[in-house]
Amino acid sequence: MSRIGRMPIPIPKGVEVQINNNIVSVKGPKGSLSRALLDNISAREEDGTLYIERAEDTKQLRSLHGLSRTLVANMVTGVSEGFTKTLHLHGIGYRAQVQGDRLVLGLGFSHDVFVIPPKSITITADSVSPNMDNSYRTAIITFSGIDKELVGQVTAKVRELKKPEPYKGKGLRYNFETVIRKAGKAGKAGK
Repeated sequence: MSRIGRMPIPIPKGVEVQINNNIVSVKGPKGSLSRALLDNISAREEDGTLYIERAEDTKQLRSLHGLSRTLVANMVTGVSEGFTKTLHLHGIGYRAQVQGDRLVLGLGFSHDVFVIPPKSITITADSVSPNMDNSYRTAIITFSGIDKELVGQVTAKVRELKKPEPYKGKGLRYNFETVIRKAGKAGKAGK
């Protein structure tokens, strides 16, 4: 039996769960989400707790049981608390600002890069004084929303625009990410 799949999902106060024809709909204070479960996986609600169960014990269904439980648990967490991911922009002359519903990034290209997120994603950009803790961090960009998958996807697409490079560490990186720096030509000549 899947250890993750058999874990119960507690339903917080203010969150409503409806199950119709293997479609789980979750509604909470931040919004509503719905997802269709696989054919042999079902959901049932009992005493303020949600359980995800599988009909058979095949290898493929065992592997998808934990996934289905995690996806439904993320929906419950999303409509009650929401999800947030943060990118740090490092580099002299790089900038990020929100204009209306789009993110405008100056990443050292000959033109500004415009990112228009989906309606359910909120983006904020806070400027930080350069040379704070000697890392040339110029902006902190925060992505938030109720769908964990969509928040992660938008954040990853923005990070792809300018990945951190290993020599000076310039670029977009996650807040928990560390960039392993390489020595340039001057570092090799001194050895």
